[in-house]
Amino acid sequence: MKLTRRVFAKMLAGVSLAASSFVGLAHAADMPAPFDNPGDVKIALVRYLSTGDFFQAYLSGVERQAEALGVDLRVLDSRQDAALQADMVDQAIALGVDGIIVQHGLTESMQAAVQRAVDAGIKVVAFDVNVENPAVPQIEQSDRDLARLALEQAIADNGESWKAGYVYVPGIAPLDRRNETWVEFKERYPGIEEKAQFGTLDNPIANSNANQARSVLSANPDITVMFAPYDEFAKGVKIAVDEAGMTDQVSIYSADVSTSDIAAMREPNSAWKATAATNPAVVGEVSVRALAMLLAGEDPGASVVVPPTLITQKDLLEKDIKNMEELSEKLPQFAHAPVAVPDWMPLP
Repeated sequence: MKLTRRVFAKMLAGVSLAASSFVGLAHAADMPAPFDNPGDVKIALVRYLSTGDFFQAYLSGVERQAEALGVDLRVLDSRQDAALQADMVDQAIALGVDGIIVQHGLTESMQAAVQRAVDAGIKVVAFDVNVENPAVPQIEQSDRDLARLALEQAIADNGESWKAGYVYVPGIAPLDRRNETWVEFKERYPGIEEKAQFGTLDNPIANSNANQARSVLSANPDITVMFAPYDEFAKGVKIAVDEAGMTDQVSIYSADVSTSDIAAMREPNSAWKATAATNPAVVGEVSVRALAMLLAGEDPGASVVVPPTLITQKDLLEKDIKNMEELSEKLPQFAHAPVAVPDWMPLP
C-alpha cells in the first residue's frame, strides 16, 4: 500500500481513536461501581421551574457533568405543574432509572412522590425543594447567604433606614430561606420599612411581576429599595422602574445571575445595583456529582452547599464583565465549587 498523506492521516486518526478509547476504558475501570460501566447508569432530572436563564444554565451543568460521567440522562420538565412533577417522578421510576435529581417544586406535592422513589431503591437528591426525607441530600445555594450578601450591599449603599418593596412567593424552598434572612434584617435594622410585598411565579415570570411592581410603585412612590431575591423577579421590577422613570430613585438588589442580568445591570443609570449568586451551571454539576456519590455508596452529606458570590454593578463595569464566561474568568470564585468532588470523579 502506498503511504500517501491521506492514508497516513487515516492511520493517525485510527491510532488516536484507539488511544482515546483505551484511556476511556481505563478511566472507567478506575471508577467505583456502577460507574465502571457508566453507560448502564440511568439518571433523571425532574424539573419544576425551567423558565429563565438560571434554569437553562443549571440544565447545561447537569448535562455536562452527566456527559463527563458517561451516564444516560433523561430530562423531565413539568413547567411549574406540581401534580405533573409528581407524576414525572413516577415516570422516572417506571423507566428504571438508578437515580433522580428533583429540581425545585413544592414540599406537599413532592414528599410522597420522592418517598415512592426511595422505596423503589432509587437514589434521590433534591435541589431547592425540601422533600423532608432523611435519605435525600439537599443541594443548596446557601440561600440565606445569597440574601445576606445582597442585603448587606443594600445597607452599604443606602444606609440603615429606607422604605422597601419586597418580592416574595411563599412555599418555594429557596425563596422561603431567603425570606428568613429578610425577616432577620428587618429586625436588626428597624429603620427598614417594608411598604409592600408582592410577587408571582406566573409565566412569563418577569412580565407578570412587572405588572405587579407597576401598581406597587404607583401606590408607594416613596420606595427607594426593591429587594427581589430571584433574578426573574428583579427583571420584572426593573421593567416597572424604568417605565416609571424612577431609575434615579429606586435601587434593586437580587439573587441569581445570568448573561441577560449582567447586561441589564450594565445599562447606563441602571437601577439594578447588585446581586448575589452561585454559578447555576456549577450547581447543576454539583447536583449530579452528589447523586453519583450516592450511587457509588458514598455520603455527600445531608446538605450540599454551594457558596455564593456578591456581584455588584461596580464590579461589572470596572472589570468590564459582559457575560457569564467573563464573570467566571474575572471572578474566579464564581467559576468552580470544590463541593462533592471525590478523587475518582471525572469533571467536565
